[in-house]
Amino acid sequence: MTRIVAGSAGGRTLAVPPAGTRPTSERVREALFSRLEHLDAVDGARVLDLYAGSGALGLEAVSRGAAHVVLVDAARGAVDVCRRNARSLGLAERVDVVADRVDRYLARVAPADGAAAATFDLVLLDPPYDLADDALADAVAAVARCTAPGAVVVVERSSRATAPRWPAPLVALADRRYGETQVWFAEHPA
Repeated sequence: MTRIVAGSAGGRTLAVPPAGTRPTSERVREALFSRLEHLDAVDGARVLDLYAGSGALGLEAVSRGAAHVVLVDAARGAVDVCRRNARSLGLAERVDVVADRVDRYLARVAPADGAAAATFDLVLLDPPYDLADDALADAVAAVARCTAPGAVVVVERSSRATAPRWPAPLVALADRRYGETQVWFAEHPA
């Protein structure tokens, strides 16, 4: 059973897609958000949750005071579950769910040609563990173009994965290991 850990929807359960996702454990989410709150990265933030799955990370952020979250996933089942979860938690007015591949979505909101990009204060990437390093590097490069000064970017992967490459303006902050899960943090300096 997957639940929201804290905030306005704390303790409420989340539906998860029947297949194809690996929800972040409550233990990892609790530690991750403890770190993010210490960095003052959640309250009032505009959040982007890529490879959203059930939406657990982005919905946790909204439950803890983020102003708005965009959940992005390509799988129809995941998108439907994200929408149901946002409604059942009473958070739908602060949640947009986008049915698209991450690379296509980022090409629209963070164009490589230097055109104006959307900006986010917190970006959460929890890709499938088998996502190729090059695909993750492309996503992180696009994310770097759509972060606001002071933004925090988080990548969650298998502890056997290589660390993400942080393109400018992102700067590595820390990393933490929780069993089979590794979490990396970077920031866009203010």
